[in-house]
Amino acid sequence: MKALLLKTVGVLLFLTALLMWMSRAPDWPVESLVAQWAPPPSQFIDLDGQLVHLRDVGPRDDPEPLVLVHGTSDSLHTWEGWVKALSAQHRVISFDLPGFGLTGPSASGDYRGDTYARFVLALMDRLQVQRFAIGGNSLGGEVAWRTAWLAPQRVSKLILVDAAGPDFKSESVPIGFLVARVPVLNRAFETLLPRPMVVASVRNVYGDPSRVSDELVERYYQMALREGNRRALVQRLQQNQRGADAERIRELKLPTLILWGGKDKLVPLSVGRQFRQDIAGSELVVFDDLGHVPHEEDAARTVAPVKAFLQRR
Repeated sequence: MKALLLKTVGVLLFLTALLMWMSRAPDWPVESLVAQWAPPPSQFIDLDGQLVHLRDVGPRDDPEPLVLVHGTSDSLHTWEGWVKALSAQHRVISFDLPGFGLTGPSASGDYRGDTYARFVLALMDRLQVQRFAIGGNSLGGEVAWRTAWLAPQRVSKLILVDAAGPDFKSESVPIGFLVARVPVLNRAFETLLPRPMVVASVRNVYGDPSRVSDELVERYYQMALREGNRRALVQRLQQNQRGADAERIRELKLPTLILWGGKDKLVPLSVGRQFRQDIAGSELVVFDDLGHVPHEEDAARTVAPVKAFLQRR
């Protein structure tokens, strides 16, 4: 019996070691990702020592460009459908936040909400954009409303897509986020990245998981492998204070469109309804069959109310 137990433990240890070996995923230098993920119109600009990956498309004479901000562990690629639909009439600026995408980690290691909002304002200064509309998904939605609160004279309109803000309880959290929050495991996370974990995480935020393609998973996988991004994710999640400064939301006084996926298990629809209650005159549009990233899951359908919203004067 003892011999059988020892043999079983030995087999389990061997299988664990084999799984870890198969899941080895060292960081990739950004140069190895540029050809595939940053073709024109992508560009890189040095912003106070941070090399920022961005795309700036559409008519240059647009008096109020639209700025789009992605969520945690995402990149500017999430907005490609919207950008394609909007850029004939609007100047659209999208970029990778510090800690994510090809922009990579911040030297300061500061990934708090107001720090991100100040980054957006500094980037707009660099692009000589004084007044703009801003939209964001998840973390990017939080960055958007914080930007509007910090610089109300500069932000003309606000678009919140399954945005973080008021406190909430998730129904389900992507496994990648859970691992990144656990001490010890999150250290291993910096060198190991099982592809099935990425698949499960992406499927978790879609209303219809069958929409998650191999190409989509590969994008998320490679963006996570960008040098320093996994460490930055751990730091971001450690610094995140859910519901922090939510009282500011009631002080916002600008046209606001709120879009939400009815099947969002990460940031529930109740948060969207709270935004609608807190921001006077705001409009809430719900897509019952979509998840946490509705703009990515069904760009054509979700961009329709955005077009109408931007045309209002």
